[in-house]
Amino acid sequence: MSERKGYRLTRIYTRTGDKGKTRIGNGEQLSKNHPRIDAIGTVDELNSCMGMMIYTLGQSGYLTEVQFDAVKDIQHRLFDVGGELAMPGHQLVTDEHAVVLEQLIDELNEPLPPLKNFTLPGGGYVACHTHMARTVARRAERTIIALQSSGETVNAALLSYVNRLSDLLYVLGRHCARKDEGEVLWKASPKKKFNP
Repeated sequence: MSERKGYRLTRIYTRTGDKGKTRIGNGEQLSKNHPRIDAIGTVDELNSCMGMMIYTLGQSGYLTEVQFDAVKDIQHRLFDVGGELAMPGHQLVTDEHAVVLEQLIDELNEPLPPLKNFTLPGGGYVACHTHMARTVARRAERTIIALQSSGETVNAALLSYVNRLSDLLYVLGRHCARKDEGEVLWKASPKKKFNP
């Protein structure tokens, strides 16, 4: 078995300041406004949102134990996503990771009635946290696409995983709302004639 090498943070600060730069996993120093750093930071933010959502979800009992374990595993996979973004050339996320999300999406979506209108973020405390995580997942996807658009290579499986995660969070939000206060459906404003 090979020994895994890594860095252990023994001191968090340097006393010299970072001058707006940070190092990624391969030692390369990048500006903190680099698309790669934006993507890494947004995935980290998403993982924090997932932590809050998972905590509230665990208190609710809205999922089976198997479903809840699958949702908890997402935090570990997001750490892999961030790790892969921080180490260009390394692949940690595979197509199988997205397949796991798709299976959970199908399982949670099957009992839900078809939508006849848009849903609003709401329907209870847990559903609100789920929708917050969903919107950050969508933003994470956009930052990863921006990284790719800047000429950097991005693992297609990683992009699929983050996209599928936002789909799962949408379905999970619906599921949780129906277990709590009910889904909040968008009501269109009455149509009025525009008089310039």
